[in-house]
Amino acid sequence: MAKKSRKQQPGGTPATVALTAAGTAFTVHSYDHDPSSPSYGEEAAEALGVSADRVFKTLVADVDGELVVAVVPVAGSLDLKALASAVGGKRSAMADPAAAERTTGYVRGGISPLGQRKRLRTVLDASAGSHATICVSAGRRGLEVELSAADLAALTEATLAPIGRA
Repeated sequence: MAKKSRKQQPGGTPATVALTAAGTAFTVHSYDHDPSSPSYGEEAAEALGVSADRVFKTLVADVDGELVVAVVPVAGSLDLKALASAVGGKRSAMADPAAAERTTGYVRGGISPLGQRKRLRTVLDASAGSHATICVSAGRRGLEVELSAADLAALTEATLAPIGRA
């Protein structure tokens, strides 16, 4: 089972630092990341022994020229048209990975919706509200943070919308 901790550890990520500074209740889960894993999110769900509908992936999309963060369950995929609609846009596509990394300050597979270098508009899939807690990247491959969807939405000023598909 993954290591759990409620206290900020030295050398924390910007995501865990932001959570600690906000006084938000959270649990850090770490696991040994396998670089050959085909899906970071599914790997996290399996390593943590958590249902894939409770582990959410952080994706960065380009909506009409603006980078937007989409947080959806790893069990499904992002509906780009629904994301565009949720932010009042017309067209969306996945962002260039280099632009996503540069803007958020995180590496692909470790992008967190929290503690980003530049705060991006965020949309959280509405299904998050059906769980007491969800897991999202803590800002590094092999590190997840578990918190309530309400806390995540409040800290990221997220819009809740049905942007995921099974």
